[in-house]
Amino acid sequence: MKEIREVGVLGCGAMGSGIAQVLATAGYAALVREPEEELLKSGMARIEKGLERAVEKGRLDAAAKDQALSRLRGVVSLEEMKDCQLIIEALPEELDLKKEHLRKLDALCPASTIFASNTSSLSITELAACTGRPEKVIGLHFFNPPPAMELVEIVRTPFTSSHTLRVIREFVALLSKTPILAPDRCGFVVNRLLIPYLLDAIQSLEDGLASVEEIDEGMRLGCGHPMGPLALSDFIGLDLLLHISEIMFGEYRERRFAPPPLLRRMVRAGWLGRKTGRGFYDYSGREPRAVSLGLREE
Repeated sequence: MKEIREVGVLGCGAMGSGIAQVLATAGYAALVREPEEELLKSGMARIEKGLERAVEKGRLDAAAKDQALSRLRGVVSLEEMKDCQLIIEALPEELDLKKEHLRKLDALCPASTIFASNTSSLSITELAACTGRPEKVIGLHFFNPPPAMELVEIVRTPFTSSHTLRVIREFVALLSKTPILAPDRCGFVVNRLLIPYLLDAIQSLEDGLASVEEIDEGMRLGCGHPMGPLALSDFIGLDLLLHISEIMFGEYRERRFAPPPLLRRMVRAGWLGRKTGRGFYDYSGREPRAVSLGLREE
């Protein structure tokens, strides 16, 4: 018998909705929370669209889609989440915001409830320490988009109990995901390696090493990467990339984590990547095309 039957997802944005879709598809009852009805409606529509896309691609049949939808429930009140055996926090990367919600849930939920954070860069230890159950707090870092990405980083803190770790390992396996155990160090494993790579590509562009297309084609065709670093930066969101790099630079004080001036300028200009239709590429047409950034003669 599974120790986890109903899972709460705190936040129904791009990551929260994707995580909820994964949960419902894997057979879990999923409770998704946003504080406002409009945000919740938008997030639930995103989940339904994701399930429909899975049917179109042959990853799911229509009956399985309907079953997954029947396992989903959206709520606006935190109190509705008190009976979940596991709550996954998928809020924006703001430490105080995450702490505030975990404290409230700590007061609402029984001592047996496990809290997991989907943060990609913040300290799980610090989040755990703000609760009265630090041994039941763990990092559970999914990758975007959660339905398609196989990897999940499990982040154990000095507080995390062996029982919590065992339950979460079993839970991830039942989601048909592949876990890796990561230390609670800023960026964990993947972002510790990925963020400097993306920042170096942006700095290389600013230094005139090559064009947007040449950098991305070089890494795709030369290294076998499915997506070039500048296209990947657009996909992640340049504002999020800037925010994560600032957190990591603040933690490590190493130059490789420092955001390049070009990245700051693009964020100030509102060129945030795919979500705004413009970043290193212009997404307004049928195919993305590289944007002229005025860095060298075109």
